[in-house]
Amino acid sequence: MVAKTNLSHHLLLLVSTLLHLFSTTIAIGVNYGTQGNNLPPPSQVANFIKTQTIIDSIKIFDTNHDILNAFANTGITVTVTVGNGDIPSLANLNSARGWVAANIAPFHPQTRINRIVVGNEIMATANKPWISNLVPAMRTIHKALLLAGIRNVQVTTPHSLGILSISEPPSAGQFRRGFDRAIFAPMLQFLRETKSPFMVNPYPYFGYSPKMANYALFKRNRGVHDRYTGITYTNMYDAMLDATYSAMRKLGYGDVGIVVGETGWPSVCDPGQPACSMENAAWFNGNLVRRSRQGKGTPLMPNRRFETYLFSLFNENLKPGPTAERNWGLFRPDFSPIYDAGILRNGQRGGGRGGGRQRPRPTPGKQWCVPKPGVSDQALQANIDYACSQGVDCKPIQPGGACFDPNNVRSHASYVMNFFYQTHGRQAFNCDFSNTGVLTAVNPGHGTCRFI
Repeated sequence: MVAKTNLSHHLLLLVSTLLHLFSTTIAIGVNYGTQGNNLPPPSQVANFIKTQTIIDSIKIFDTNHDILNAFANTGITVTVTVGNGDIPSLANLNSARGWVAANIAPFHPQTRINRIVVGNEIMATANKPWISNLVPAMRTIHKALLLAGIRNVQVTTPHSLGILSISEPPSAGQFRRGFDRAIFAPMLQFLRETKSPFMVNPYPYFGYSPKMANYALFKRNRGVHDRYTGITYTNMYDAMLDATYSAMRKLGYGDVGIVVGETGWPSVCDPGQPACSMENAAWFNGNLVRRSRQGKGTPLMPNRRFETYLFSLFNENLKPGPTAERNWGLFRPDFSPIYDAGILRNGQRGGGRGGGRQRPRPTPGKQWCVPKPGVSDQALQANIDYACSQGVDCKPIQPGGACFDPNNVRSHASYVMNFFYQTHGRQAFNCDFSNTGVLTAVNPGHGTCRFI
């Protein structure tokens, strides 16, 4: 009886562990930046993320103790960051032990700190003391964790794609000469030893050009052919990850896991920058969320699931630089979504400072969603692209379809926008489409084109 009880207990633990691992590998994380003077307090942010979103992990750019306290007992995992300037001193074990005692031990495990990232894109800084001490600091911090009795916190460091000297085609990817053997080989060896991931920040936004717009944005395109593998890549994001993997494999570390520490798309830019728009940000991040939840791999890593951290949670109004720097957020400071990226639970909108409004009640009586007067064809085409990517049956607006005629963007947009509205909850916000849709009580159906 005792043996059977112990067996049942172990099986239960195994099942719960597997379920936990599965749930974490398909979920999505977010970078929580704080460079704003209008942001809500961390306690409200923690409550909002836990109760209103599918986000199950956050990454912060310091060890902000208010944030660490706020996320205690939420079940949300937290990645913290060592400041760049602290790296040289933390290569010393006594300093590393003091850092762990001050910034990790008081909060863990009530706050589920799962990872420490040492610096931020250090290889791009050209700061020799930071670069030369990066791997030693990673090793020393790991040792300090073990000495503190903490064995379930990983140590890694995030990289921009500038670490690659070759990234196209993806199978030819390799690290910059000089750093490959001196820095990346010992770093990857440490990551393998500690079962920690290599963290990379792939941003197709920075590789955008008008000719490559669809390739950067997960939209339909002819693809880019890798002559060495015969693979045709249909999006830049997969190509970036596979180029990173190829560089790791060339050094003999293709088995080390990869985590996406940052990626995203800004919704507003300075004039004359065509990459930026609400539609592009929604399309890119929406596809990332869907891919993450589906556990999609890449052509060279088809069976891998990538823990992914979107950048960023909020627009940060104090960030310096061009307009785009202040417009990477998924949410405004009042928790209302800037656009729909599929982050909110059950199709809910974000709310005010209480952590989310109640879901609006359906408007009584039959209504249909149609484009507002005066909306440009470009905006309506973006609505068509978005709705068709979200499961709307768009065959009726294809040639020969019941709603193909009249063959114009406004007519086609009416059909797909209404289909999206009717099948996604029939709430007013399902017809928002970045303020280009409106509800009407007049059925816009015509001839053989029936509007549900």
